[in-house]
Amino acid sequence: MLDALVDEYATGGVGDRSLREVAEAVGTSHRMLLHHFGSKEDLLVAIVEDVERRQMTLLPDLPTDPAENFAAMWAHLSRAELRQAERLFFECYARASQGEKPFDRMVPGAVNGWLDEVEAVADVPVDRALARLGMAVVRGLLLDLVATNDDEGVNAAAQVFVDLLRR
Repeated sequence: MLDALVDEYATGGVGDRSLREVAEAVGTSHRMLLHHFGSKEDLLVAIVEDVERRQMTLLPDLPTDPAENFAAMWAHLSRAELRQAERLFFECYARASQGEKPFDRMVPGAVNGWLDEVEAVADVPVDRALARLGMAVVRGLLLDLVATNDDEGVNAAAQVFVDLLRR
């Protein structure tokens, strides 16, 4: 059910959609969604956390070199088929940045969770500041990409960052 909910919200966004509308779209009832998740907001947080977990599975396979690591991560996250999920992430993250509950719960994991996972899978010591900078650049570029759909321009900017890392 969570997979269907991720797809549904990624495609249709959060907006003012009712739980009944979303439940019908995924073939269940709003009561079942409330039973499993507690509230619409808790459901959205669960969806974002699930998408983040899915993306973290890529980490063990990334190169250890910072430039190659960034390039591989960017190639994965900037794929067109992930665009809707990225929009959903930013929609919920913006609500979290305003302290809106329960979205505020996702902020520590959205930053430190990634950094902790990077350290956990690394074969070499991790420069957390550099990892955080890379994550911030990826997110900034992704925000630009989902807002503009300018693949060529945003990919060129990502390549400039890769070149900076190589220096």
